[in-house]
Amino acid sequence: MNKYMLLALELAAKGSGSVEPNPAVGAVIVKNGKIIGRGWHKKFGGPHAEINALADCKKQGESPKGATMFVTLEPCCHFGKTGPCTDTLIAAKLKRVVVATIDPSKHANGKGIRQLRKAGIKVDVGECEAEARVLNAPFLKFASTGKIWVTLKWAQSIDGKLAWAETSHGSRATSDERRWISCEESRKDAHKLRQQVGAILVGINTILKDDPLLTPRPNKGKKPLRIVLDNHLRIPLNCKLLKTAKDVPVLIMTNIDTLRAKAKKTKQIISRGAELLACPASRSNLHFIIDELSKRSVQRLLVEGGPTVIGSFLKAKLADEVIIYVAPKILDAKGAADISRVTNNLHLCRADIKHICCDIRINGLTNKGLKAARLAV
Repeated sequence: MNKYMLLALELAAKGSGSVEPNPAVGAVIVKNGKIIGRGWHKKFGGPHAEINALADCKKQGESPKGATMFVTLEPCCHFGKTGPCTDTLIAAKLKRVVVATIDPSKHANGKGIRQLRKAGIKVDVGECEAEARVLNAPFLKFASTGKIWVTLKWAQSIDGKLAWAETSHGSRATSDERRWISCEESRKDAHKLRQQVGAILVGINTILKDDPLLTPRPNKGKKPLRIVLDNHLRIPLNCKLLKTAKDVPVLIMTNIDTLRAKAKKTKQIISRGAELLACPASRSNLHFIIDELSKRSVQRLLVEGGPTVIGSFLKAKLADEVIIYVAPKILDAKGAADISRVTNNLHLCRADIKHICCDIRINGLTNKGLKAARLAV
């Protein structure tokens, strides 16, 4: 694999969590075997990777004329929040552009490449394509199909427990040691993941047991939609989600019969700023919410529920990606919420295993995700 494209991919990854719903893109400019410019898309609405790489050339006192640019995604040729990158690349008089993968969006899909070639710039496509497609799989899936990318995430002990068992008083232990399964660094990593998504989903049991806020921390201005599956509207009116619903959006998924039977609570929930969505009796909750989010142009959904919710997504074959934080603990009878009963036949492709402090993070694609990213097994 080309070392310059690999570097461009490393640069691109720096933008993850700040550029969504745009793709993470990196660019490296090389002349006479020397890197003269580097750049990546740093934030949504900001200059693209190619423009930042050219700016770096200028900063270094180097001319990009006659150089080669390695870029992880086809340069844009349309006006959006920024101008067309292709015009700038042509004006810079680059000799060659190496593109990892084509952007399948309607406004791109090879148009940028054709424009560069028409201007006399040599363009090669496909260098490190698989790596580039994995990096931006949610964006590429939505751009080519209009369908949302679903990531399942959980933290577990070695023996598959998602939580400590309740105490004799019927509540979970509150000490830091027993409040969490994963370590602090893993939890920070999970918050970075929240920065990358458009929506976060849990089941009502998670709300009742943990009363989570479901926001990325530290908050960099991102406000993913917070979704609760709650068929019987058991959500407490004083929970953290409803207390913050006017600042960070909340969507509660229920059914028609419940809305009719609990009209008073329905009004109370709406008055707190949350949105209620009823699933038709003819549809499954999960397929309905996936279709609804796709219509709302949400590219990526993060599912953080317990075994019931996780198992439902796996059984329905709706997951594209799975991220698991495994802590070096065996809880046995001290543990609760056994995830192993719903993951016995789970098979992950292109799995990446990384040590985070004392934990291990496993990140892999399901067969569905593999096909969506157009990757070979």
